[in-house]
Amino acid sequence: MMLQEKEKNSDLIGSDRVEGTTVYGADNDKIGSVEKLLIQKRGGQVTDAIISAGSFLGIGGEHHSIPWAKLDYDTELGGYRLDVTEEQLKEAPRFKAEDADRAYDREYQSRVYDYWAVAPFW
Repeated sequence: MMLQEKEKNSDLIGSDRVEGTTVYGADNDKIGSVEKLLIQKRGGQVTDAIISAGSFLGIGGEHHSIPWAKLDYDTELGGYRLDVTEEQLKEAPRFKAEDADRAYDREYQSRVYDYWAVAPFW
């Protein structure tokens, strides 16, 4: 219990508390949720959040690798804000759940970082 209280007053958060958090678009509408984080093996920096969008009870839908720098935590919404519209997300590089390894592919990552106009971490 004490650890959770300290976490509330810290700039740090456990990955288990990020996974499942709602992601909102520029218009404050829910566009998905954080499925998992990608973390550099060396250096320990979070590089991407894998966002699940358009699924019903975890079935179907698409997955997007979003550069972590694109997400901001919004305390009023209680979730992460992505400064894009749902339409922009639909046009972004994506993959299906059964192709989860795609998120680790450098060619895919290059397309993601180019699309979102974010300097790559590599």
